[in-house]
Amino acid sequence: MSNTEKPDLEHEALQSLPNGVLLSWGKVKQPKRGPKGELSIPQIVEAAVKIADRDGLAAVSMNRVAQSLGFTTMSLYRYITSKEDLLVLMQDAVCAVEPPAERPESQWREEMKDYVWLSLQMIRKHPWYVDVPITGVPVTPNNLLFVDWGIRTMRNLELNDYEKISFVLLLSGYARHYGILLRDMDRAIGNGATEDSFSGRGYTEALKHLVRQEDYPNLYPMVQSGVYTEEGGEPNPIGDDLEFGLNRILDGIEMYVESKKGK
Repeated sequence: MSNTEKPDLEHEALQSLPNGVLLSWGKVKQPKRGPKGELSIPQIVEAAVKIADRDGLAAVSMNRVAQSLGFTTMSLYRYITSKEDLLVLMQDAVCAVEPPAERPESQWREEMKDYVWLSLQMIRKHPWYVDVPITGVPVTPNNLLFVDWGIRTMRNLELNDYEKISFVLLLSGYARHYGILLRDMDRAIGNGATEDSFSGRGYTEALKHLVRQEDYPNLYPMVQSGVYTEEGGEPNPIGDDLEFGLNRILDGIEMYVESKKGK
């Protein structure tokens, strides 16, 4: 294959990617018209992220981003041609997170926890992230680095590639679920709610009258004991729900890995 054929094949392959993805990889030619250094894609994306962090995803528009930068909307369209492309770039930008140093081989569980905790921190820092619809597998550079890190946690486990990707999806899904829950709690508390309102503390007595055994035979004893609203007399033996659930996921992965040994 000649050197001239290789770029042609690459160009042809890249055309299957959405425009926003091509922008994230720097595969779209930038405009040369206008004053040098007038604007840049990173500037536009940074401004959009600031608006979304402060006022939510619904507040992001090409017009508002342009105004925040002191330019016309048409100026932005010379760099990013649609809001959909802008959302792709925003998501990729906030995924530019430096993973912690690799742990020893024996600490793969702790490394998976690092992956989940950092995913949660990213969602809480940028609450709008989970409001952007999922349209397919990650294909932008920083998002793929996050996936690469997830795979790194299993580098010494006897798993095939399909199993590794499936476990990354499992861990990411758990982080996303709890990220949405914590995001909503953060918002509610910011608007004056209390942490007790999420656990149901203070509702115990009312629920004891409303939840009847004949209607809710399985839930009824938990309401009566106060466990459902975290006002039970006995101490909670499992600790934090998030940590408890994650440990059970890791137990399952560990058991699966052990079951494959010797096969």
